[in-house]
Amino acid sequence: MHRDELIITVFTLIDDLLPLVTGGQRLRQRGPQPTLADSEVLTIEAVGSFLGFTQDRALWRYFRDHWSHFFPGLSQIHRTTFVRQAAQLWSCKALLWQGVLALTPHDPELSWVDSCPLPVCRFARAYRNRSFAEHGAYGHDAVSRGTFYGFRLHCHLLAPGLLHRLAVVPANVSELTVLPELVADQPGFVLGDRGFWSPTLSAQLRDQQILLVAPFRRATRDPAPRFSRWFSRKRYRIETVFSQLVGRFRVREIRTRDPWHLLNRLLRIMLMHTIGVFLNIQAGRPPLQLARLLD
Repeated sequence: MHRDELIITVFTLIDDLLPLVTGGQRLRQRGPQPTLADSEVLTIEAVGSFLGFTQDRALWRYFRDHWSHFFPGLSQIHRTTFVRQAAQLWSCKALLWQGVLALTPHDPELSWVDSCPLPVCRFARAYRNRSFAEHGAYGHDAVSRGTFYGFRLHCHLLAPGLLHRLAVVPANVSELTVLPELVADQPGFVLGDRGFWSPTLSAQLRDQQILLVAPFRRATRDPAPRFSRWFSRKRYRIETVFSQLVGRFRVREIRTRDPWHLLNRLLRIMLMHTIGVFLNIQAGRPPLQLARLLD
């Protein structure tokens, strides 16, 4: 579909689903209704994240200049008004994300877990960064084999490729510390990489009917290397999803001044990724071929 078709499709889905996930309640208890409808703001954010916009200024300017015929109210409000309204809708993004997830066919008993670095600034500027002084930390990036400053984004993925939960923690927090909360109340097989190998934690999760499967922590001492090679091929889905988050959605390029706005940007990315998987399944395409949404 073309970009105009994608915008219309996403808007229709969000506009129909928003009253259902909010229980039909008014989002504002007093004051006039906004010039730009909430479903319009949510659509702009979702589609904008799919197009790679990580900053609100560029997002607002692009849709005002090119799609004002779809969103006439956008040319009547200031950028700060749009940004403020978008940030205040963070809980609606979370509800819509889970609402679209519930509508999408998936297997709740097969899932994956992984994490990726989420730097909040360039490493050279970390020592004088004050925006996340009480939250950020130094951590190790296994891919670039370097140190970064910021957070780690942990994700729980359901088959066939649906983002189910996320957690944003300081970069020095262990993956094993986050895992129990990430997979809570989700029985079945959970596939992780070598960083999730822990017989103690596996035994604890087994009591909740959660079966954690991960290769031996050290590849050089792996007692079953053939299994590890086979297992790594079974984890390609979450690696594909993280490559989409980093590449198409540019999640590592998000720059905000506080955790609340960071969470808001992440939620709109999670929402749009889930919508993309939903639309692909509806069209009979492979679920993770998001590029085909703009064929």
